[in-house]
Amino acid sequence: MARDVSELANQRILVVGLARTGVSLAKFLVKCGAQVTVSDHKSKAELANYLELMEGTPVTFELGGHTPKTFLQQDLIILSPGISPALKIFDYARSNGVKVTGEFEFCTQFIKEPVIAITGTNGKTTVAHLTHLFLKESGIATWVGGNYGAPLSEYLMGPQTAQVLICEISSFMLEHSEAFTPKNIIFTNLAENHLDRYKNMEEYVNAKRKIFLNTNQNTTSILNADDNAVVELARDPAVQRGRIFYFSRKQSLEPQIMNIGGAVAIKDKIHVRTGPEIEYYTRGNIKMRGAHSVENIMAALLAAREHGAKHDAIQTVMDSFQGMAHRLEYVRRVGGVEFFNDSKATNVQAVKRALEAFDENVILIMGGKDTNLTYTPIAEAIKRKVKNLILVGEAKERINRDIGDFSETFLIGTFEEAVLIAFQKSRIGDVVLMSPGCSSFDMFENYVERGNYFKEIVNKFK
Repeated sequence: MARDVSELANQRILVVGLARTGVSLAKFLVKCGAQVTVSDHKSKAELANYLELMEGTPVTFELGGHTPKTFLQQDLIILSPGISPALKIFDYARSNGVKVTGEFEFCTQFIKEPVIAITGTNGKTTVAHLTHLFLKESGIATWVGGNYGAPLSEYLMGPQTAQVLICEISSFMLEHSEAFTPKNIIFTNLAENHLDRYKNMEEYVNAKRKIFLNTNQNTTSILNADDNAVVELARDPAVQRGRIFYFSRKQSLEPQIMNIGGAVAIKDKIHVRTGPEIEYYTRGNIKMRGAHSVENIMAALLAAREHGAKHDAIQTVMDSFQGMAHRLEYVRRVGGVEFFNDSKATNVQAVKRALEAFDENVILIMGGKDTNLTYTPIAEAIKRKVKNLILVGEAKERINRDIGDFSETFLIGTFEEAVLIAFQKSRIGDVVLMSPGCSSFDMFENYVERGNYFKEIVNKFK
């Protein structure tokens, strides 16, 4: 049963972390009558853009650091997703009886509509967008947000007109999970990621696992049968409380999956069962590159069918969807060389999936913020497909140590120079792929800025 926002009136609430989520959350809380303070370790000058958005909103600001006294004066502390709950000041607040939670967990308590929750290491945004398109084409109103797009507090600000909420959920957002109960859970895949935030892979997996905390007989989990780590998660008793649909690219799994429900890609068809009958969708006109694109389609299709998406509407979207920006995005052909922008590939598994979309003669640009990842899992793919490896950014030395011996490798000083070198090394029939395997924060504000800069450079080539 959803809580009523009237409960927030006169509550003393501290929002930690401004940025986009903090701005939206603070405005929502003020609208509900709460007494709001915003605390951020960044200075007023660093937060100027966000402070401008807050003009006229009656909140108290504590910028340039966190004061224990401020934290103890609150009824509730809410963290933006980028703020780690492991900081000592939050332990101090908890030990003094102040509840600490995250923006997403807090906001879900006020949601009345069913939620499709999408998590995993890669593919979340594409699955979320496809699910939205399948439902939209079927005349079903949705709202899409969470980790990608608008924060959930923005939906609560209104107008709340969606029949279904589609939420992309990161491990950061799941760290605070206690009561969140989605109608559907999609788990795309699971691989090493965010080891600058987590001590080890186990800690990262445990954060992801929290999405299943409140599964019940009304929950349908949609899981990747081809990912051993996801299959292992499915053995958890918490997952077993609800219904499970699997999706797979392996024809051998068809009898098992069609028996319990799910989707299997076989030759030029996708076989789907969410009810008593098996449905068939043709995949010959799919325009997205990479075998993993079929996985994303199957995951989204299963969730959309659960909420009434129509067969013909789904097929129409499958035939027309070109893919998302910055995800194996085709940029242009220059002198017989094709350029692809895969800036959203911020971990090793994403690079591996990108390389699977090409046969050989790839000039690969990698690098960015060093997040302690191990790059050896793509060594074999580098050997087989990459003729030149161009490394740039904070992580270039680590990447070079792990996989630099498996291709002709260049360590470059600037991003622009890396793209220029890649073009100079290319020949007719080659592919220049920018798939960094790292987050962008050493040189760019985000992966979008990085991808747009790559496209800007490439579009100047003659």
